[in-house]
Amino acid sequence: MKLEGKKVLITGADGFIGSHLTELLVRRGARVKALSLYNPFNDWGWLEEVSVLKEIEVVAGDIRDARFMTAITKQVEVVFHLAALVGIPYSYVAPDSYVLTNVIGTMNVFHAALAHGVERVVHTSTSEVYGTARYVPIDEAHPLQAQSPYSATKISAEALAVSFFHSFRLPVVVVRPFNTYGPRQSARAVIPTIIAQILAKKKVITLGSLHPTRDFSHVEDTCQGFLALAECDAAVGETVNTGSNQEISVGDAVKLIAELLQVAVTVQTAGERVRPQGSEVERLWCDNAKLERLTGFRPQISLRDGLTKTIAWFRENHNLQRYKADLYNV
Repeated sequence: MKLEGKKVLITGADGFIGSHLTELLVRRGARVKALSLYNPFNDWGWLEEVSVLKEIEVVAGDIRDARFMTAITKQVEVVFHLAALVGIPYSYVAPDSYVLTNVIGTMNVFHAALAHGVERVVHTSTSEVYGTARYVPIDEAHPLQAQSPYSATKISAEALAVSFFHSFRLPVVVVRPFNTYGPRQSARAVIPTIIAQILAKKKVITLGSLHPTRDFSHVEDTCQGFLALAECDAAVGETVNTGSNQEISVGDAVKLIAELLQVAVTVQTAGERVRPQGSEVERLWCDNAKLERLTGFRPQISLRDGLTKTIAWFRENHNLQRYKADLYNV
């Protein structure tokens, strides 16, 4: 299946990955309907910043409303489902919200896609479903372990996707991105937190645990992986990792960012930023062989190059001003 000319709905288009995916889909020749979470300020999130705003249809609403989702999916051929609550610390505070959005909302998306005979649904999961690695690199057969309410809801949503494929033949692909970073990422994530604090001239930056490892993937690579899987007929009914196949600790990521910014920093661990005992995912490292085998795509952007691009974006004052370096964002 080719995306060119297709009518595409992106849920969560106003978010970090969704806004980048919106731009790439327009360049690919898709006709894009972009869903932004309704608010009374008529604010479309990161869609306000995209270069293709005049070339897309923006609708405001909420995936938690089943009738709304059925209405906006009419005449849609492809759905990229990215809308979700994703902040892990907030899932400790408000787990009910995560169930309503990530589970019930996802079911609404699937029902709407079925009702209108959508040709392809790309469902966004997360590497957090694996929990701490039992072996590395982590392939798609790795056991799942819910170590936060957030990851529990994403495991549930994945199970719904698989069940809709087997029970109703919904043509769905489940994508498990590993630790995407880049311009427009929320301040709740570790890389924006590090960069924003350093650019705010802090000599001591405050983080959570430094020893856990992550597989950081630049947002352009993540989105290209999404597009490759959407166009791959063999990926229907499959669950596929997207990641760099590289591992680095949070502490070493700080050192690399400081090196690129040519500054010396000290890191202080703050208790409020540390996950509850047993909830921290200690190690993530992606095996992306299945993605390459199915689609031929492999990530193109090294961590050093990706961080350089990200830092350049943060250096622009109107971008940096969006981030409150003195505030811990749950």
